[in-house]
Amino acid sequence: MATIRKKELCDRIAETHQVRATLTKQVIQSFLDEILNELEKGNRLEFRDFGVFEPVVRKGRMGQNPKTLEKVLVPDHRIVKFKMGQAMRKRLNGKKERQTVMTKKPKNPIPVYQLKIVLREISPPVLRILQIKGNANLGKLHDYIQGV
Repeated sequence: MATIRKKELCDRIAETHQVRATLTKQVIQSFLDEILNELEKGNRLEFRDFGVFEPVVRKGRMGQNPKTLEKVLVPDHRIVKFKMGQAMRKRLNGKKERQTVMTKKPKNPIPVYQLKIVLREISPPVLRILQIKGNANLGKLHDYIQGV
């Protein structure tokens, strides 16, 4: 079993979506910071099919120092419980839940910010003008729209 670090995940995502790795790292870090902020406030976080993060207070108890056998009071403290979602449980146990919409990696994946342009229904003539101005990424987007 391998340990995957945040940098490796950022690099994979950046490569898949053809975005700079630094931008990907910033987005992932801000996502993790927001999760931590919400847990710190005592809020429960639910990600459908992935799982639920829930802060819980573990009650204090009397403990014992194993070296001196002295009784020690262990105070209340907060922990985070995680409960797996149904899709994660099925995937980890070898059962495929359902295929995602995009099962194959596209030949030329389009970054999210360019897809927003498509969603706003910018016409191909406008994209041609942008392509003429020398923006290679928008030129790729124009070629993609023409192919659809």
